[in-house]
Amino acid sequence: MSDKLTLSASERINTLLDDASFVEIGSGVTARSTDFNLNKTETPGDGVVTGYGVINGKLVYVYSQDASVLGGSVGEMHAKKISALYTLAMKVGAPVIGLIDCAGLRLSEATDALEAFGHLFKKSTLASGLVPQITAVFGNCGGGAGILASLSDFTFMTKSAKLFVNSPNALAENYEEKCDTSSAEYVSASSPLVDGVYDDDATLLSDIRNLVSLLPSNNEEEALTSCTDNLNRTIPNLGTMADDGRAVVQNIADDNLFVETKKEFGKDVVIGLIRLNGATVGVVANQVSGGADRLSTAGATKASAFVSFCDSFGIPVLTLTNVKGFAATIEEEKTIAREAGKLTMAFADATVPKVNVVTGSALGSAYIVMNSKALGADIVFAWPDAEVGAMDPVAAAKIIASEEIASSADKVQAEKDAAARLRADQTSASAAARRGLVDDIIEPDATRKRVIAAFEMLATKNEDRPIKKHIAF
Repeated sequence: MSDKLTLSASERINTLLDDASFVEIGSGVTARSTDFNLNKTETPGDGVVTGYGVINGKLVYVYSQDASVLGGSVGEMHAKKISALYTLAMKVGAPVIGLIDCAGLRLSEATDALEAFGHLFKKSTLASGLVPQITAVFGNCGGGAGILASLSDFTFMTKSAKLFVNSPNALAENYEEKCDTSSAEYVSASSPLVDGVYDDDATLLSDIRNLVSLLPSNNEEEALTSCTDNLNRTIPNLGTMADDGRAVVQNIADDNLFVETKKEFGKDVVIGLIRLNGATVGVVANQVSGGADRLSTAGATKASAFVSFCDSFGIPVLTLTNVKGFAATIEEEKTIAREAGKLTMAFADATVPKVNVVTGSALGSAYIVMNSKALGADIVFAWPDAEVGAMDPVAAAKIIASEEIASSADKVQAEKDAAARLRADQTSASAAARRGLVDDIIEPDATRKRVIAAFEMLATKNEDRPIKKHIAF
């Protein structure tokens, strides 16, 4: 593996794939347009290397844009080469990985290039939900290329890369030095588009290899491998990590491998992929530590898209719930209902095995949208100290027992007593279990083996739904 920060188009492919496995397709293609005297310009491969190879023995299709040829711009034949790669990938059922370093649409080819770009968009949408699509941005990814990246299931960037539809200097009252809206740092923190940002090309490509190893090749294949970790492994002190969903996820995963995505966006929610007993599982966890105990618009946005992805590719979903409500600000109020609705639909529509572990608070409507029994969770566990209820028992006591508290000589103690009764009767884990909202109360250190057992039981789940079309949010 090269130790250079920046690699060439071919070096990126060779670093990504298993040694000597790449087979190029369309190497003889060149630009077709003769406008602007382009017939006098050498365009080997028309600025993109396309072909196939393997990652840990798994077939993948790869295209890598070559910035040394007309800036890697997308011309007619350039786009047609990538479209042809998509056609093969859909026929065979294998992932498509795009390595982007692109100056944008090749203006000298005008509508010919634009039309070919449109056909490429169509191919990507046809492949969506059929084969995984991964995009990595190493240089510029602007205009239509930015849209192509958004159509992928996963998008990664190096720190020096740029991703935009309109450049920072084209935005009203803005310029790049004021706010670089195309930078990896800005895009990853401000939008749900970017799944990870890396210091160099090789590290990014290494993480794509890890991701591909966890994914099925297509929507009809299971993501399974042998497990070398102890299935009955207990995890001491896991109960102290209730507020750190990321730590809980990593501790219960096979060999502690957790491929997290969109870490910088919506920090109140953690999403990513793990293995449990060798089977790939998608995880959505509330993240109180370093995030928030309330579900935000950003957190709901990235969670809903991830659940839908998992459902499309038959990947079971585990949720770790610890949420006290929705984020309450003026800005959040503009968007939270819509995004919480998307998350509700994603969980309710998903027919893959779904397991929920309530590790802390599960209060109000925010709990309902986090893969609750009501939305179709197949199994719901709770840790002994978990709370499941309509609202915080202390706040509820002030409302329900207001007269009792007001007439008491010791109002502080009366409020504590009322809250304790409400907690025992309505919001404790045992109260939820009595109502059938929780299937079992489990010790935190047994979480790994109990969740594995649940997914093993659900392995043959088959849930039919009415054939329908509905309005996308």
